[in-house]
Amino acid sequence: PETGTPTATWMSDHHIWEVEKVKALVSNRDQAVTFFCGNSRNFPKFIDLFDGVFILDIDLDTMNRRIDERVARDPTDWGGKPEERELAVRLHQTKENIPKDGIVIDATRPLAHVVDEILTLIQTID
Repeated sequence: PETGTPTATWMSDHHIWEVEKVKALVSNRDQAVTFFCGNSRNFPKFIDLFDGVFILDIDLDTMNRRIDERVARDPTDWGGKPEERELAVRLHQTKENIPKDGIVIDATRPLAHVVDEILTLIQTID
C-alpha cells in the first residue's frame, strides 16, 4: 500500500507474477519439464501458456492442522495472525482465484503419493 503496513488481504490481492518472466521460463526448452508452484491473482494473463495445471486440494481441517504445525515451529510463519487465518479460510471456502480447468490432486495424502500422482499425470499431458 502507499501508506502503512500491508495487511494479509492487501498482500493476497496484490500477489502477482511478472508475466514476461513467466513467458520466458515457459519458452525455455532447456529442461524437459518445468514446474511453477504457487498462485497469483493475475494467472489468467498466462495460464494458457501451461501444458497443465494441478490443483493441490485439501479439506479445511487439514489446512488448519498444517498451518498450526508450521506456526508452532515458527510463530512468524504465515497463518499465525488471525487476519491471515481468516483469509486462508475464506479463500479455501470460496475457491476464488483457483483455475477452473485444473487437474485436482488430493493433497491430504502423504507427499510421496502426491508427487507420484503428478509425475504419472504429466506423462499424459501434451
